[in-house]
Amino acid sequence: MGSSCDHDHAPGGLTATEVGRALDLAESRCVAEGERMTAPRRRVLELLLDAGEPVKAYDLIARFGTDGTAAKPPTVYRALEFLEKQGMAHRIASISAYVACSVGDRAHAAAFLICDCCGATEEVTPPQGEALQQAATASGYLLERTTIEGHGRCPACRVAA
Repeated sequence: MGSSCDHDHAPGGLTATEVGRALDLAESRCVAEGERMTAPRRRVLELLLDAGEPVKAYDLIARFGTDGTAAKPPTVYRALEFLEKQGMAHRIASISAYVACSVGDRAHAAAFLICDCCGATEEVTPPQGEALQQAATASGYLLERTTIEGHGRCPACRVAA
């Protein structure tokens, strides 16, 4: 992600076993909520979980086919929209990328710490998330998604600098 990063970082992403467990959990959530985890939705979530970092939609489109073929853009965008709505993925607007949710058990407000050097992204509990929900409710709003983004340098990049 970051173009000025010239030092090594530990690889992100989950192991194959962890990805499998996360996909099974997502499938169970869908069934419990009366939704379907279609093959394209599952594949997009799998790609996000494998990456362990924010991924641009066009990279997901290019990686979609297991045989090296790209997906049609509407297929991936519809899957991303579903995953976002279910709280299984988040869109990080400032870098135009998507990331698998690290909480995964419900739709929720999300906050991200984004390293401008290496692109590392960490999901954290947003400060005052409940207060924002209460303020919205008091004003008659129904919040569907809240994403807060903070940019700076991760610990590894701070040490390397």
